Amino acid sequence: MILSDRKIKELLGTGELKVEPIEEYQIQPASVDLRLGYHFLKVSENNVTHLDLENPPEYVSIERDEIILPPHSFILATTLEYIGLPNDLTAFVEGRSSIGRMGLFIQNAGWVDPGFEGEITLELFNANNLPIRLVAGRRICQLVLAQMDQAALNPYDGKYQGQRKATGSRVYQDSENKP
Repeated sequence: MILSDRKIKELLGTGELKVEPIEEYQIQPASVDLRLGYHFLKVSENNVTHLDLENPPEYVSIERDEIILPPHSFILATTLEYIGLPNDLTAFVEGRSSIGRMGLFIQNAGWVDPGFEGEITLELFNANNLPIRLVAGRRICQLVLAQMDQAALNPYDGKYQGQRKATGSRVYQDSENKP
């Protein structure tokens, strides 16, 4: 069941759900708008020949109030908000329609597990033929919260728990890569 604005406000009020910092205007009828943070990562394209799943990618870290995303380019960004989900809620991160209509695709693998805490790392792709200027603090995506039928037996405790700032891929830490 998708949570309503009423239920979202109730859970924020009791502290069961954490979205910090948050302003009243961010709470929508069935979601919470999240804002773009100040930290970005881009693959260090001039220092590597390829990416693979066995080794950590090399990134360039960028911290600023705004960034220009060139056409057909990809960058990691972070949300301004730090979220904390209880063990009986899951969430979907969706791009805002108004931004998608400008050709900016927003993704984070789409899913946030129950028990996750941290800032959300967003994968941004400019599908347009023109650069897009992104300004920190602007609403960029929405968090849709869903009640699970019961609390997770094993809530999230993975490699991105507690992340701050845009966090690069840690796929190289997957169990398939361990001897």
